[in-house]
Amino acid sequence: MKALRGFKEWFPTLAESAWVDASAVVIGDCTLGEDVSVWPNATLRGDVNAIRIGARSNIQDGCVCHTTHSSDMTKGSQCRVGEDVTVGHNVVLHGCVIEDQCLIGMGSVVLDNAVVRSQVMIGANSLVPPNKELESGHLYLGSPVKKIRPLTDEEKAFFKYSAGHYVRLKNTYAQQDAQID
Repeated sequence: MKALRGFKEWFPTLAESAWVDASAVVIGDCTLGEDVSVWPNATLRGDVNAIRIGARSNIQDGCVCHTTHSSDMTKGSQCRVGEDVTVGHNVVLHGCVIEDQCLIGMGSVVLDNAVVRSQVMIGANSLVPPNKELESGHLYLGSPVKKIRPLTDEEKAFFKYSAGHYVRLKNTYAQQDAQID
């Protein structure tokens, strides 16, 4: 199976520094920015709308990113992830917007037309319902999510640290991949 697959007239577009694990699948109208990493068994399926992943963001193992459509195919919602975002293992992002410098905890689900503003941390196994907007600078947790507290300066600094860590890690994997090829 190929990690990158076309669908109809769309084919994934990757920045030169982006990296997709061989076991991940990126299909159709997907754009991956500089230093994006897509980890094992993640699926990005841009078949009924577009998926856009910003620079230095990481989509970790087992994640699913998909979009929404309408019955007449003229509406629907893209899946958009900003820059310096860490999307934890087994997260589902469905037709939602994640702005810059966020952390989406493992096993969380963010549903249609939800908007996660910049510098938000979502705790593991949380559910962001459709059309919900999460205010910048806070920790959210639960199913459905509730605003828990403002983030500390240390937590806000972690967003850039985490993104940088995954850029370095993907560079190591990409180097090893090049040696095997």
